[in-house]
Amino acid sequence: MKNVLLLFGLLILVCPNTSAQFTKDPILNLQTEDKKPLNWGYYLGFNQYDFQFEYENDLGQDVLVDKSLGFNVGLIGEMRINEFLDVRFEPGLLYTSRNLGFPGFTSEADAIREVKSTYIRFPLLLKASAKRFGNWKPYITGGVYTAMNLGSKEDSLDDNSSGEFRMKKNIYGYELGFGIDIYTEYFKFSPSIRGVFALTDELVPDDDPNSPWTGNINAMRTRGIFINFTFE
Repeated sequence: MKNVLLLFGLLILVCPNTSAQFTKDPILNLQTEDKKPLNWGYYLGFNQYDFQFEYENDLGQDVLVDKSLGFNVGLIGEMRINEFLDVRFEPGLLYTSRNLGFPGFTSEADAIREVKSTYIRFPLLLKASAKRFGNWKPYITGGVYTAMNLGSKEDSLDDNSSGEFRMKKNIYGYELGFGIDIYTEYFKFSPSIRGVFALTDELVPDDDPNSPWTGNINAMRTRGIFINFTFE
């Protein structure tokens, strides 16, 4: 998490002309940019995904999640409602990887499950912006999303007894975030931080109801953080 935030700060600092946008009386760039009824763009970014587990019984031994840094890429379609509100559709592709450590095993092959996921996401968001100050404008955003996990293995006939960790393919959730629109001479650059939270249980339990891997898990939901860099 610290590395993600450090990267976020460094990229803002090294972005061309970024520091100039915060001077007292800057030359206003792209003065008609926010008056367009429709706007388009794309984004690149990073993610760090985690799992939140709910257990049938509190045994004092949780499933451990080893997180790694993934990446995001996608497109943006924006419809202006008024000076301060916009509706945004941000379809994108996301890759992430997590290692799960299950308690109670002596063998690493049994205890560790690597979960690689490729998501196709379809977020529908409302963006609420403050008044523009020179060449920058803060905003908050929030909304809902649906996603398909292409690496879910939901239809696999094997389960953890054969080394296969299965997840559901279709996911629903919500995301919240904040960011800054920075108006450069040629385009609008918007770094943002997003929190994403799945509402649906993503676990496909093992065939054995007393499975040492999934038998005590009542629900498993994704949560994560995004660092996105938008160009419009």
